[in-house]
Amino acid sequence: MIKKPVKRKKQQPPNEQKLLAFLKKRKKDISPLLIITHNFPDPDALASAYALHFLASRIFHIRSRIVYRGLIGRIENRNMMNFLELPAHKMKPHEIEKYANTALVDTQPAFENNPFPANREATIIIDQHAPFHAPVADLSIIDTECGATSVILAKAILSLNIDIPERLATALAYGIISDTLNLYRAKRPDIINTYLKVLSFANIHTLARIQLPRYDKQYFTTLDGAITKAQMRMGLIICHLGKVSNPDLVSQIAEFFLCYEKTDWILVTGRFNRKLHTSLRTKCSGCDSAKILRECFDRPEDAGGHGQIAGGSLSIPRPSEKVWHEAEQNLGEKITALLKCNKRSRLYYPFQGDSKCRTY
Repeated sequence: MIKKPVKRKKQQPPNEQKLLAFLKKRKKDISPLLIITHNFPDPDALASAYALHFLASRIFHIRSRIVYRGLIGRIENRNMMNFLELPAHKMKPHEIEKYANTALVDTQPAFENNPFPANREATIIIDQHAPFHAPVADLSIIDTECGATSVILAKAILSLNIDIPERLATALAYGIISDTLNLYRAKRPDIINTYLKVLSFANIHTLARIQLPRYDKQYFTTLDGAITKAQMRMGLIICHLGKVSNPDLVSQIAEFFLCYEKTDWILVTGRFNRKLHTSLRTKCSGCDSAKILRECFDRPEDAGGHGQIAGGSLSIPRPSEKVWHEAEQNLGEKITALLKCNKRSRLYYPFQGDSKCRTY
């Protein structure tokens, strides 16, 4: 009996090659290109957008512009913008409508953390987050294991064998280490190799200035409030900050509590512009924090993340103290149940002399 030859799947080119080939082939068609980050861009989003802007404008002569809808609140992110002179702009009203071609970086059209219209199709999508469904775009690059979207863009630039401009290299280096917790969350050797290659072009002094900012009084006031309000049951810390000056404080406080030796999970919320912003963090390397947080939301698309990091926001259309409080308590109850924290265990304030507090 003659065996039929086994058909092998055609090997796909690496993501960086797909991106470069697309930009080369479509450069005349997609200029000008509007590059969109999520509403409150973090270092990875800013660096990724900056890298795509560099490839588009400097390498392939595609006119491009970087925009975001929200604000940049965290001092490290503002330092990154200022020290590196990043060409990212606050989005103008109806700006998306003026561009036939758009690129989404570190986000996707189905996510609720960006201003992209539901009735439009993006030209390019580059992201590291797991999609709800396969994104529809002329070019879609999704790598959930890359550690940071910056890695995808950095690889594309490195493959050109050119000297990376210092400001761009510094941005990419910070984007990678900030999203991988100083490479602790890097799952593949190529992530570390990419970082080291980019770092060789970066300004180490500027990178240190970004990472070690001078905080204002408001930051320490928020930190003091967080320590006072934090509640704990078993290995879970829950902290409702109340009203915050910017949503970035929510994730920043969650990361701060990761340092506490007795915690495994952290849930932090903050009230901002009729939305309850939420951040979930864990020390569990094999856990899917985004999946857990989505199960707490009526609309799963309102939350997202990857690995040990997740975030989202609940809309509060008619906010009152009662409504805010109920939303916070409901979220705390759902997280407690999903993580199977024993309700018979004591809920207490860990940083206030072990004082008991009201149970959920």
